[in-house]
Amino acid sequence: MSNDQNSTETTPEQSIKAVAAIIKDVKFAMLTTVTSEGRLHSRPMTTQEQEFDGDIWFLGNKDAESTDDMRHRPEVNLSFSNPEKGNYVSLTGTAELVEDRAKLDDLWNDFYKTYFEGGKEDPNIQLIKIHAHGAEYWESDGRVRSFLQMAKGAITGKQQSMGKNDTVNL
Repeated sequence: MSNDQNSTETTPEQSIKAVAAIIKDVKFAMLTTVTSEGRLHSRPMTTQEQEFDGDIWFLGNKDAESTDDMRHRPEVNLSFSNPEKGNYVSLTGTAELVEDRAKLDDLWNDFYKTYFEGGKEDPNIQLIKIHAHGAEYWESDGRVRSFLQMAKGAITGKQQSMGKNDTVNL
């Protein structure tokens, strides 16, 4: 389903590519889980430098509240924002807690030593794989163009295109 004013039918491959293009350079995502009390709780997670293919990986702590939340209630939301470019993504999915040494080797970089005292051998490292179900994304032509479109709308009283908004199943 598309909310774009100039909508065309989008294939799943095109949807994945569109989402991948927006989130590619975003360094942190907000991960929202459901707590044991049924409340939503969000926290920042460092994104991986991997091409989005429908799954997103994170490194977390086995004893973290967020990991416990995902263990019991795996439905999550990820939000990505790049305000400089005027791009945003809200992605829904299911979290899977994974033990995979090869994947840890693939994802690891020395930045994580800040979070894991034992480095890559720290027994508290938890791989988190988010299987994306769907996403909504917003793209604009950047802040200056968006500002000009808003100004034009204010002057003419006519609604202006502020970019593309699409909801996709992945």
